Amino acid sequence: MKTNKDMKWTVLRTEHIIDRPWLNVNKDIVQLPNGKIYDEFYIMHFPEFVNIIAITKDGHFILERQYRHALGVVSTEIPAGCVEPGETPLNGAKRELQEETGYTGGTWKKIMTIAPNPGIADNLCHCFLAQGVEKNTDRHLDDTEDIEVVLYSKKEVFKMLQEGSLIQAMMVAPLWKYFYDNI
Repeated sequence: MKTNKDMKWTVLRTEHIIDRPWLNVNKDIVQLPNGKIYDEFYIMHFPEFVNIIAITKDGHFILERQYRHALGVVSTEIPAGCVEPGETPLNGAKRELQEETGYTGGTWKKIMTIAPNPGIADNLCHCFLAQGVEKNTDRHLDDTEDIEVVLYSKKEVFKMLQEGSLIQAMMVAPLWKYFYDNI
């Protein structure tokens, strides 16, 4: 078996293509371990993401419905967002839940960290479980957010997973883990 070092590519040159607050793109010229040079490899740099499986004190899952322009669909998802600079993933998750849903409190634990798309992006998504949350405050949505908060039973969320109604991979993965660990 090859070592990790034997498989690593060498970056010969990097050109910054896009430099925006929520997206940076580099074009790398790389040399593969076999000596071949690939002169157009793009890497997207996003902030770290967080998502939250949030369950209310009475056992309902907090889901959100919102329009996703890239696919042109209204998607049902768990609360999520970006970690702000200088913020820990846990604090980012708590802030995002409060901003998007108005729910706070409860008992929190990290359940997994996943890579959204390591072939072309370098960020991670930190997934949390928040149990026993309560609606305590108003929501504070970003200018581009139009989020409908919907409560579902555990049985309903599991059925949505089984039927493929939830399509956002970074949210499906922690939900499947939750149900695997809790069935």
